[in-house]
Amino acid sequence: MRTYEWIDKSDWGDGPWNAEPDKVQWIDEGTDLDCLAVRGPMGCWCGYVGLPPSHPWHGREYRDVEDEIEVHGGLTFSDRCMEGLPENQGVCHVPEPGRPADVWWLGFDCGHAFDLSPGLEARMRSLRVDAIAQAHQRLVEAGFGETYKPLAYVQAEIRELAHQLAEV
Repeated sequence: MRTYEWIDKSDWGDGPWNAEPDKVQWIDEGTDLDCLAVRGPMGCWCGYVGLPPSHPWHGREYRDVEDEIEVHGGLTFSDRCMEGLPENQGVCHVPEPGRPADVWWLGFDCGHAFDLSPGLEARMRSLRVDAIAQAHQRLVEAGFGETYKPLAYVQAEIRELAHQLAEV
């Protein structure tokens, strides 16, 4: 398992994100598929499973297969590795020896309604977006609170996604 840190979280406040890395790469033991958890710049996690060229969905758009997959918020991503970014950032991996570099990533994000994005919250505070903050507070008080999806949650969702994809 490879882990990376690259985001400055100093203005995000206290929370589980302070003890988490910003990117994790591993091979799922149950399916032998490449997996990534990547924190977006607004602080929410995104999860990805890499499909080798031999997989029937390699190269398929997520919209074409989303009805056949259950994952947090639904599938929201499909593409090859993002080129030109540092190793510690973006949707790309360092292939382990003997594994394909040409994988097709299918993924999801935890930046939906009722998902807490600590970087976005910090940004709103810094911009003093009072009207939005007040509306947000009213929603929280009405029982529509947001929750942060920590790395452990995202890794469990990635494992479940990998198992669904392995059964295709």
